[in-house]
Amino acid sequence: MGRVFVIDLDGRSYRCRFCDTPLALADHVLSRSFNCRQGRAYLFSNVVNITLGPQEERIMLSGLHTVEDIFCCCCGQILGWKYVVAHDKNQIYKEGKFVLERWRITDDVAEELNLDVHAGSSDTESS
Repeated sequence: MGRVFVIDLDGRSYRCRFCDTPLALADHVLSRSFNCRQGRAYLFSNVVNITLGPQEERIMLSGLHTVEDIFCCCCGQILGWKYVVAHDKNQIYKEGKFVLERWRITDDVAEELNLDVHAGSSDTESS
């Protein structure tokens, strides 16, 4: 198959829940109010370290779209989808954008906050 080169991201980012590969910067989130079959999802302007599946027509809550599934380049886990074509003119803003299902990704920010809380509490206990 060949060697996988992973792009590292500087700043707050979202990662694959299964192998911790960086996927997208928090600054690239366009919407946190998307939904998928499994619950919440986020719309991103840019995502890295992925491979794309074949294009397929899919009927979604917002109508018919041509999409490509998104897979983690390291572990191969499906993460969401990319909008290729929106067949409804009111949905054209989604074209070229990426959706990551929330339960399949982790947020660096939450982990940093937990580390800060634990670090703060251990400092307090040692005083």
